[in-house]
Amino acid sequence: MVLPSVLQNLRLPVIASPMFIVSGPDLVIAQCKAGIVGSFPALNARPAEVLDEWLDRITTELAEHDEKNPDQPSAPFAVNQIVHKSNDRVMQDVEMCVKYKAPIVITSLGAVPEVNQAVHSYGGIVLHDVINTRFAKKALEKGADGLIAVAAGAGGHAGSLSPFALIQEIREFFDGPLALSGSIATGGAVAAAQAMGADFGYIGSTFIATDEANAVEGYKDMIVGSTGEEIVYTNLFTGIHGNYLRGSIEKAGMNPDDLPQSDPSKMNFGSGGNSKAKAWKDIWGSGQGIGAVKSRGPVSSYVDRLEQEYHAALDQLANNRPKRWR
Repeated sequence: MVLPSVLQNLRLPVIASPMFIVSGPDLVIAQCKAGIVGSFPALNARPAEVLDEWLDRITTELAEHDEKNPDQPSAPFAVNQIVHKSNDRVMQDVEMCVKYKAPIVITSLGAVPEVNQAVHSYGGIVLHDVINTRFAKKALEKGADGLIAVAAGAGGHAGSLSPFALIQEIREFFDGPLALSGSIATGGAVAAAQAMGADFGYIGSTFIATDEANAVEGYKDMIVGSTGEEIVYTNLFTGIHGNYLRGSIEKAGMNPDDLPQSDPSKMNFGSGGNSKAKAWKDIWGSGQGIGAVKSRGPVSSYVDRLEQEYHAALDQLANNRPKRWR
């Protein structure tokens, strides 16, 4: 299957994942200008009226960039919609996506045909994130154009399946746009995702350490100073299993090795997010791939490195394989 036009001609086959609190206009604009898809959760814009301001700024600045740089146009941006029954502003936020013709909408925690239809009404596409094939098939049945396979090791709300298993099983019934999330932090990992059958690498946690990320200094420093062994998988903070930095859990006065289980029915995205600040602000999400993050810096420098690593990995596969593997 040919990729939708909006996903063609990217500098790199990379989609930056939307991160709660961390992803805002500064980060999205920098990602898109660097040539990869930038994204943010609609719920980061609070109150709801702020989403209008953010989309106006993003579309305006990217259009100005493209006018000045016709040979290096920006990549498209994406808006993440949490399609959970407790999110009482989802359709209001979707209306803003329609108003600004958001090129890509990423849906999470549910698949709603009305959302997909609204995005399709102006020519946008919908990518839905899934942790297993059951959810993948449901999303496609309800009109999603593509999938994001959230495998073990991904930051935030993550699945538990190996990326090898998840990509393989999805490709048995779906040949459309497919991104892989889970410990992807280098250009070599992006190439590996494609070798497995994905079209794109879906990268989040490494961007937390960039200058443009809306993260406190301690969060950025902890990303740089931590490794995959310091990630804790728990459903305590949101009702859904996800990956979090051990150090942030300890700072909050809890024992990462003795966390209670949460009741998934208490998950609540009403009026813009969980009412408990600690669950979202003081406990810091992260994927297992952060061992590759050795320093802080601007988005542009990180994407430059990704590009070099990606092409080096492709060259190695093409030219340096032992004869028995050719």
